[in-house]
Amino acid sequence: MPLFRNATFEISIAKPSGLPPPSGAEVAFAGRSNAGKSSAINTLAGHVRLAYVSKTPGRTQLINFFRLNNGALLVDLPGYGYAAVPEKIRRQWSGLIETYLRTRESLIGLVLIMDSRHPLTPLDRNMIDWFAPSGRPMHVLLTKSDKLSRGAAAATLQEVRRALEPLGPQVTVQLFSSLKKIGVEEVERVIGGWLVPPGTTSEDTAGTPAAAGDASAAEKTKAPDQGT
Repeated sequence: MPLFRNATFEISIAKPSGLPPPSGAEVAFAGRSNAGKSSAINTLAGHVRLAYVSKTPGRTQLINFFRLNNGALLVDLPGYGYAAVPEKIRRQWSGLIETYLRTRESLIGLVLIMDSRHPLTPLDRNMIDWFAPSGRPMHVLLTKSDKLSRGAAAATLQEVRRALEPLGPQVTVQLFSSLKKIGVEEVERVIGGWLVPPGTTSEDTAGTPAAAGDASAAEKTKAPDQGT
């Protein structure tokens, strides 16, 4: 069975104090507002309404946890960078995201969503620079790739790969389209590799908190601000 199929909603939290006790390895999804994060999650899960999709950026205000069929958790973080959201709310989201990414020991990797037509915005780069020193893997999904010609999509992929190459092999990049289902199997393989390390089986990792890696470097800096 595909990794994300039959994912079920677990809990939503609005404050760091509401974070549940670790109960399985966690893979977080983050990205700029309206980059296609919720659509990507729904496509991977084969469920059109698992994650909330809005035409208005900045509507995802909570951290949402979804249980996968192997016992791991998919964690949907609030989108960042939408200027129309009041400053107080942006700061609240920023603190929530920062606390989760900095302190969550069961977090094993981050999927970063970027619109392939506008990749590597300053806030995207801030998130990458902030998270990469943690040592955990990061996989970049260049979403809405169906909006580009084949040549333009390939060129964008190479451009982003070159830009992120200095960060090492733990940062990977691919094209993705929720509409055309481009890249679904690839992202499942990548995340499946995080959840099932060499020499283990899916039964070994199901329901067991994963080591988070060394988060000390990330603790020294701040997560990207929610503003533009």
